Amino acid sequence: MKVTILQFPGTNCEYDTQHAFEALGAKTEIVWHKSETIPSDTSLLVVAGGFSYGDYLRSGAIAKFSPVMKAVAEYAKNGGKVLGICNGFQVLTEAGLLPGALKRNEHLHFLSKHHHLKVVNNDNVFLKKLNKNDIVNIPIAHHDGNYYINEQGLKELYENKQILLKYSDKTGADKNPNGSVDSIAGICNKEKNVFGLMPHPERAMELLLGSDDGIKMLEGFLSA
Repeated sequence: MKVTILQFPGTNCEYDTQHAFEALGAKTEIVWHKSETIPSDTSLLVVAGGFSYGDYLRSGAIAKFSPVMKAVAEYAKNGGKVLGICNGFQVLTEAGLLPGALKRNEHLHFLSKHHHLKVVNNDNVFLKKLNKNDIVNIPIAHHDGNYYINEQGLKELYENKQILLKYSDKTGADKNPNGSVDSIAGICNKEKNVFGLMPHPERAMELLLGSDDGIKMLEGFLSA
């Protein structure tokens, strides 16, 4: 499997992401944002976390205009699998590849800690190695992770089983760190080939670092 990882000015999780997928046996390639194409042998395209363009204007708002994003949109339109992590999730919403938007955290603080998540839907390639209602412990690190979508959009997310993960406590009860609508931590598109989440599964690959719950999340793509 070939995992292509996008790199913008300010991206800082590309090497973490590369390490995580290579540890699972995948080949990787980091592609600079000025590229107008992505490798033809790409099996999964990852928009990694960080602070693209310093989060100026709004998180992900400038990155969506980078040349590579046209190729990303075409790749997704043709059924290619895309994963946006943290700032990557923000970029994908700004680019219109995922519904909703990410706002400043409710209490205006940057959050950096492990946080429990509950699996809401696993009928997708990303979470198929987990069970519905499983609880995982995954790091979060964001200032603009407050997911927003209007009432009609939220209704459609539920109807189409697009809500993947919710912030929770260790028992599965909602525990919302940033004000996200319905404690939503991750979603996908209707076609279930574009995925976005604020938490960082690539940072949860070793018990030594606090959790290895990210392994099963990323392994889903490897067995697609």
